[in-house]
Amino acid sequence: MDTPSLFRKSHKLDNVCYDIRGPVLEHAKRLEDEGQRILKLNIGNPAPFGFEAPEEILQDVMRNLPTAQGYCDSKGLYSARKAIMQECQRKEIPGVGIEDIFIGNGVSELIVMALQALLNDGDEVLIPAPDYPLWTAAANLSGGRAVHYRCDEQADWAPDVDDVRAKVTSHTRAIVIINPNNPTGAVYPPAVVRELLEVARQHDLVVFSDEIYDKILYDDAEHVSTGALADEDQLVVTMNGLSKSYRCAGFRSGWMTLSGSVAMQRAQDYIQGVNMLASMRLCANVPAQHAIQTALGGYQSINDLILPGGRLLAQRDITYEKLNAIPGVSCTKAKGALYAFPRLDPKVYPIQDDQKLVLDLLLQEKILLVQGTAFNWPEPDHVRIVTLPWADQLGDALDRFERFLSRYRQ
Repeated sequence: MDTPSLFRKSHKLDNVCYDIRGPVLEHAKRLEDEGQRILKLNIGNPAPFGFEAPEEILQDVMRNLPTAQGYCDSKGLYSARKAIMQECQRKEIPGVGIEDIFIGNGVSELIVMALQALLNDGDEVLIPAPDYPLWTAAANLSGGRAVHYRCDEQADWAPDVDDVRAKVTSHTRAIVIINPNNPTGAVYPPAVVRELLEVARQHDLVVFSDEIYDKILYDDAEHVSTGALADEDQLVVTMNGLSKSYRCAGFRSGWMTLSGSVAMQRAQDYIQGVNMLASMRLCANVPAQHAIQTALGGYQSINDLILPGGRLLAQRDITYEKLNAIPGVSCTKAKGALYAFPRLDPKVYPIQDDQKLVLDLLLQEKILLVQGTAFNWPEPDHVRIVTLPWADQLGDALDRFERFLSRYRQ
């Protein structure tokens, strides 16, 4: 009898990577199984750090459970989409109607759907470096190719528009804008977004705008939605959801809106593709959709966390101060989101393998971070730190990080 062949994964996954939950996390799980306590600064998951969803959201979901047992429209509940439409009006994104809104099992599902509906084999998507790596993974999984444009750390991590222009080819179909940015915490000035939109207009690109952190802003930062800045002849696909601003990550309740009234007429075939994919998964989680109307229309408790005296602001501040006090470490001050993306000066820390760096930190200090190259940053000189723990807990963790770096060599 012939030796049975191995069951191998699809070649479509050869260029797909998601190291936020990657190999180093497996080591962390092993340590936890051994009874060790790990401080997980690898993923922006608010609940384990004491950030709970507003009570009114939980009450609405519970009260609607008896009527949430069946499938709903493949695009989502009417009441939820109506609330999202009104949110678009508040953000001055013109022309978004009920039928231009798709609710998904988190933004993650919608990113995959949106790219699958657009890309043919060999099509290119411009994605920032560093990026939220699901965008790169989804582009590759869809048969396309992620082409990374550089963001400039010296300019508060704003996109390098000249680099964007240089990366456009005849195969480019779309550009991704992540604003506020994960992993850097940057909030882009409207002028920069307009420049990116102009590149997209000149080359007839679809614009994907990931705005999941649009309500988590610090100091005097202001966020303007990409769709509010775009011309009507530009197709803008905007992603948002409840996970971060409303601390409902486990609900998996996100949405995608399409705007650009003139461009939408040219995009009917693409929209038909999105409709097809939305129908194939039947619908998003129905109970969680009942949270959307209450969340968007109710008291915005996120402001209590980001304004002076707020917990998220205090955690951002101590992270920034502690990191910049470490010799050879520098970090821009996050204007939004829940992360820091510090640089380790290669002259002080000649790191060759940043995944080994974070693994060694895990083994020695029981702190779990994510290496910068996991966010498609080309050099092994950054890490991403989640700023969700209490300020004193973060302070202790960063003291331990400094102690680790002071003796670390590769």
